[in-house]
Amino acid sequence: MHDESGPESGNGQSTGAEEAPPKIEFPCLYPIKVIGRAVSDFREKVLAAIERHTGALDPELIQTRPSKQKNYVSITVTIAATGEEQLQNIFTDLKEIESVKLVL
Repeated sequence: MHDESGPESGNGQSTGAEEAPPKIEFPCLYPIKVIGRAVSDFREKVLAAIERHTGALDPELIQTRPSKQKNYVSITVTIAATGEEQLQNIFTDLKEIESVKLVL
């Protein structure tokens, strides 16, 4: 009798107990969402940090949305991602901006 209490099911595939995150196939379009305080230079700093690693951004792929009380703003930028290292560098630069609260 086969014991199915382990990390593998009877068909030799993982049950998800130790699944690795899904791999991203590069190049691809990749949305980056940045949430922060609605200060005057927030958008400018966020876009500059991303453009350091991507080159010029397509304005059609940038969405800005203020919070209900206008204290915070979210910016979603869809980039042509070339690899993990590029994404890590972008996330690192964005997290160094004082007004940034969250990067997704």
